[in-house]
Amino acid sequence: MISHIEGRVAEKRAGELVIDVNGVGFLLLCPASTVAAAPAAGETFRCYTHFSVYDGGMDLYGFASKEDREMFRRLCSVSGVGSRTALGVLSTLSLRDLSLAILTGDAASIARAPNVGKKTAQRIILELKDKVDQQDVDMGGAPAAAALNPDAAQEAVQALLALGYSGTEAQRAVNAVRDKADTADMLILLALKGLGG
Repeated sequence: MISHIEGRVAEKRAGELVIDVNGVGFLLLCPASTVAAAPAAGETFRCYTHFSVYDGGMDLYGFASKEDREMFRRLCSVSGVGSRTALGVLSTLSLRDLSLAILTGDAASIARAPNVGKKTAQRIILELKDKVDQQDVDMGGAPAAAALNPDAAQEAVQALLALGYSGTEAQRAVNAVRDKADTADMLILLALKGLGG
């Protein structure tokens, strides 16, 4: 098992990186976030890897963080979700946004990924909701509102969901105003203002 590869970026293109390690070029299939995080050609970069063997070939996947790789593996564990589909999900949603979508049941956001329909998105939520927690959200960016003020923040998010906003939109809007209020009513008002509602 190859845990990670560290070397010089030889090539950088959509969905792929070629990392040169002592004259050997490793082709890594990567989510968009990893390609974006990689430095310019000629500079050193470390990728955490996942090696996949299937009928007809082998692929090596690369990720900028261990957390991204772990989410990729979780996605691949979902029935009906293959490596390429999992990569597409991680290219469409950041680790944080995907974790939020799973926690809040936001199938519409997950279904934006290529080759992911509504049923597949719902299956991802169903099979991963017990494997994703607040820590996954926090690792993907700023601390989430729910971690700072659980009751008020959660109530505000639920109110925005009831108004038709997606789970990701609701959580982002509440996160943006979490330091400006400590009651659910005020959080809702400020979040709606930020959403233009």
